[in-house]
Amino acid sequence: MSFLEEFHANLDSLPVILRKKYTLLRDLDKSLQDIKRQNEQRCEQEIEDIKRGVRSGNITPDTSAIRFSDEALDEQKHSIRVADEKVALAVQAYDLVDTNIQQLDQYLKKFDEEIRRERENAAITGVPASGPEGNTKSGRGNESGTGRGGRKKTRQTTMVTEAQATSNPTGMDLELPVDPNEPTYCFCNQVSYGAMVACDNPNCKIEWFHFGCVGLKEQPKGKWYCSNCAATKNRRRSK
Repeated sequence: MSFLEEFHANLDSLPVILRKKYTLLRDLDKSLQDIKRQNEQRCEQEIEDIKRGVRSGNITPDTSAIRFSDEALDEQKHSIRVADEKVALAVQAYDLVDTNIQQLDQYLKKFDEEIRRERENAAITGVPASGPEGNTKSGRGNESGTGRGGRKKTRQTTMVTEAQATSNPTGMDLELPVDPNEPTYCFCNQVSYGAMVACDNPNCKIEWFHFGCVGLKEQPKGKWYCSNCAATKNRRRSK
């Protein structure tokens, strides 16, 4: 089984495993809410009993001697244990996803190495190398490549922002957490996601732009320049 086939096999089982863990998380959360509600009612009742006892003189108004019942304290301890179980399940779910992300990183690294070897062989033999990079300007079409300025659009850029492209097609004010070391692009200064277009100015400081941020719905035909580079180009022509 190749690395890619093994990765796909593991990825296929991931949703099922995560679904089971999320179901268990919901059950634990429901149990925790029931325990908390029961404990609150018990504590409120015990507080009222203590107040009545103090008013009637049966209980000495000494705060150091007043405490909740063992049942109430046991419920509180149990709720802490359930909360700890929820945290442990959440950590397990995170680790599962992180493991698959690391495996994808390894695959992309191997894929980059294969492309590099093909290019080296093509340079020696003079036969054009087959590769994913061409004239297509897309945020996903150059994920394994490097931008003109040397900023590499990595796997994490695409994986983290896949959901962002669906929920926020305009590409503005994204709130999903991303790796602080991940490169950002476009006027919105966000990570790569969805369809993107590259400025044809080799000296463009931004390089890549989200369709929504520059008002595009499809890949432009011919050369395309961002508004900054277009303005600079027009000024040079007018001189």
